[in-house]
Amino acid sequence: MPVWLREHSWRQTGSAVYLSVPLRGVRVTPANIFCTDQYLKVSIPPFLFEAFLYAPIDDTNSTAKIGNGIIFFTLYKKEVAMWDSLTLENANKEKLQYLRQNAVLKAHEKAKVETEAKKVTKQEHRKYALDATMKLEEAERKRIEDLKEKERQKVTKELELWKKQQKDAEEQNRVQKEGELCQEVEQLEKKKEKIIKTRIPNEGTSKTRLQPTKGHGSYSMFSENLKEEQLPAPRSAATIKINFTPRVFPTPLRESRVAEEQEWLCKQAEARRTVSADMSELEDLKEEEKNPDWLKDKGNKMFAMGNYLAAVNAYNLALRLNNKLPLLYLNRAACHLKLRNFHKAIEDSSKALELLIPPVPDNESARVKAYVRRGTAFCQLELYTEGVQDYEAALRIDPKNKTIEKDAEKIRHLIQGTMQDS
Repeated sequence: MPVWLREHSWRQTGSAVYLSVPLRGVRVTPANIFCTDQYLKVSIPPFLFEAFLYAPIDDTNSTAKIGNGIIFFTLYKKEVAMWDSLTLENANKEKLQYLRQNAVLKAHEKAKVETEAKKVTKQEHRKYALDATMKLEEAERKRIEDLKEKERQKVTKELELWKKQQKDAEEQNRVQKEGELCQEVEQLEKKKEKIIKTRIPNEGTSKTRLQPTKGHGSYSMFSENLKEEQLPAPRSAATIKINFTPRVFPTPLRESRVAEEQEWLCKQAEARRTVSADMSELEDLKEEEKNPDWLKDKGNKMFAMGNYLAAVNAYNLALRLNNKLPLLYLNRAACHLKLRNFHKAIEDSSKALELLIPPVPDNESARVKAYVRRGTAFCQLELYTEGVQDYEAALRIDPKNKTIEKDAEKIRHLIQGTMQDS
């Protein structure tokens, strides 16, 4: 049964009612207060305060202040008048029950209306935001189009200017070549005249001089000599046979690294032999399932889902296809750590470190993971000295890693504590 709160005080003016309800030792929240135009209730189990107001109030503008163990209500009257009392007097139970139910119904209707109004307002705000976003995008699109158009016009002008410069340069070169050609022709004519003068002496110097024939055939012998000097003999035709060195790679031999190519071919042959040897067991697999990289990705997904046994199986199959990938051993070591197979985790981490040789910047991250996982496995087996050595090796590779530094310091403190206990 609720405990009815009878103690309260109130005063009024022509337009408002001021009601004070003391609630000592009870924590009140706005959710404990229910108010309509003619009904007021404060429900704080096991306490209950209920008032059927004398006249209607404006429940929208009325307020309630909570503090110092008191709820102070400011109730604004709908009509300016002085009340004879705070609550209805001489009201029977049926009327009070009706007023109570009517207040609840009004509250539900008001909440429904407010919800619908909020929904409509939210939709309007969303529509406004969408319109504003579309306008901004349209303005941005227009700005980009304008920039493109300006850039296109600029490039077109530059291209036309370049074409004009090229045309002027070609015209200048043509004029220059024509001038050079004219000079060469003039020099050739002068040389021809000089040769004719030296070979034909003047009249009266010799009686046995040759009389040049007049007409079309004059000086034909000299012209033929000039032509023979200017035009070289044609070259003889022949066929040259070229034998190319047979190669596997499409690049020429002078641009290739023979040692690296031979190593790659040996690895491919070994991989093909491995796949052919296990073909009877792998014939049920799809083509992509025979790819070590695909199996590695599958194992990574299984590990992320927490299915460590399935991840180990995927890595095992990938290693059967290609046992020279250090990341497969590294990922399988992580699975063994989760399954608490610490000796196997140590073996896989060690194998990964063997394959990560030579140490280069590209495999620094993989080497750090290998050392950390092997060190973790050593520590789980209580081999703290070996574990701290691996952590220190990881720190030498990545000295800025604070997590590894903290873990290594914890292991050192643990070793010191063990030595003190012994």
